[in-house]
Amino acid sequence: MKRKLILLRHGQSEWNLENKFTGWVDVKLTKKGILEARKAGSLILENNIDIDMAYCSFLKRAIDTCAICLKEMRFDKVKTNFEWRLNERHYGSLQGLNKSDTAKKYGEGQVLKWRRSYDYPPPKMRLNDDRHPANDKLYKNIDPKLLPSSESLKDTLRRVEPLLLGEILEKIKNGLNVLVVAHGNSLRAILKIIKKISDEEIIKLNIPTGAPYIIEFDENL
Repeated sequence: MKRKLILLRHGQSEWNLENKFTGWVDVKLTKKGILEARKAGSLILENNIDIDMAYCSFLKRAIDTCAICLKEMRFDKVKTNFEWRLNERHYGSLQGLNKSDTAKKYGEGQVLKWRRSYDYPPPKMRLNDDRHPANDKLYKNIDPKLLPSSESLKDTLRRVEPLLLGEILEKIKNGLNVLVVAHGNSLRAILKIIKKISDEEIIKLNIPTGAPYIIEFDENL
């Protein structure tokens, strides 16, 4: 019997709409984002896919997407595990800045390197910045040494990998269908690991908001 991993990027957020670097900033879904979450649920339902367990990041745009999607499928009683390791890539001191304005200030090439390269992180956020995750009560139970000040996609992959290999894929190996609701970069990291995508090819991969990406596995994964 085929097991399924369903990857879902959250619906459009307020800062997606405003073209800002969002990262770990906890912004809401737009009306379009809510509709995208519903549509994702209806698409999964139409394809007769059962959900046995869900994983979701700590950020409300993903949490709301997950809840709306599961409700649409009438699987809202399914256990959801909330994992900070599924959070979006941390964009450091760029968080909150408009991408176009930042490109005008630093140059298109520099911003493209921050956004799309595999192993080149943006400038770090200062530890004494109120916005730093170490100063956010949402992460009070997480070792501060693990919380990033800035991340490349490679850094994001390193924090996602133990969760994927040690837990999520084990659930699938045991016969469960798992829904993962997260973010563009944490989902790109998952796909890079599973599909063995090269460092060069992964920078070309873009995951649209609200579009379920389904991977089927046999019993040997």
